[in-house]
Amino acid sequence: MHILLACAKLMTDNFPARELPFTTEPRFRENARIIARQLAGYSVDELQHILRTNRSIAVENHLRYVNFDIEATRHPAGFMYDGMVFKKMKLESFSDTQLTYANSHLTICSFLYGMLRPLDLINPYRLEGNVELPCTDGKTMFDYWRPQLTDILINAVKESGGTLVNLASAEMKSLFDWKRIVREVKVVIPTFKMLKDGKERTVTIYAKMCRGEMARYILQNSIDDPSALGGFEYDGFRLHDPGSFTFIAQ
Repeated sequence: MHILLACAKLMTDNFPARELPFTTEPRFRENARIIARQLAGYSVDELQHILRTNRSIAVENHLRYVNFDIEATRHPAGFMYDGMVFKKMKLESFSDTQLTYANSHLTICSFLYGMLRPLDLINPYRLEGNVELPCTDGKTMFDYWRPQLTDILINAVKESGGTLVNLASAEMKSLFDWKRIVREVKVVIPTFKMLKDGKERTVTIYAKMCRGEMARYILQNSIDDPSALGGFEYDGFRLHDPGSFTFIAQ
């Protein structure tokens, strides 16, 4: 099975004191450089408007883009993202063998790098999917990346057994020709809901926690059969509907 995750907006500089000699290069590193150079040419005020952030975030990312080619700032993508999904996936707890497995069975969507493996070396950044730039011919990041990423994801899924477990946020589908994805590979989209007063509802923070925990469960156990997802449990969430892969906590 192959896992699809969304990148996180937050990035960390707190890395585990561990040597990782088997890192990889992003497939679209040169594309990322071109986009980064474009963003580095904007002022802080312009970048604040483009990214639709507050000023402190704009200042931080202006410096990131200006210094984008500094090798010392590059670290493995799976360790750089600081969102809840990545906190719960806990790649720092993986053995070298498990990390190598994860690198060929996990794809992380990125508006700057297109798609990443967890051991791809990247620079810190902030970018949104609706940003349009001259270097992308005025296209949004979604429209820019879609024709470049679809075949690569399909091939990666086929090489991983033919099933894609989509644990990414809904907007990330727009980075791909999703109709082709579901036509050419089997797609499983687990959902995580809480039952309260007889009603099922999605609580975003718990959904993110479950996505990270499920990714860890799949990768650390080298799961290749979707039916084995029925063994996943986390903080009261258990499989409720095998047909739709719905997990519910009461």
